[in-house]
Amino acid sequence: MASEEDEILTIKELSEHLRVHPTTIYRLLRQGKLPGFRIGSNWRFNRATIKEWEKLQSSLTRAASTRGRSKGPKKGD
Repeated sequence: MASEEDEILTIKELSEHLRVHPTTIYRLLRQGKLPGFRIGSNWRFNRATIKEWEKLQSSLTRAASTRGRSKGPKKGD
């Protein structure tokens, strides 16, 4: 039996895992924003790589949400 790190996901399985429509998965693949590989005409995803991608997305989201926040009183306050 393969370990979770070696597990390969299909588009359907990944869309269920990420809770997004399969079309979203294809869009992210076309944009080069999602790590995957093709076997013939089918896309596959390594679970360990997806976990790392999720961590990166989470950190990018946190960084973007803190940008632009004031670090002190605004001018004129």
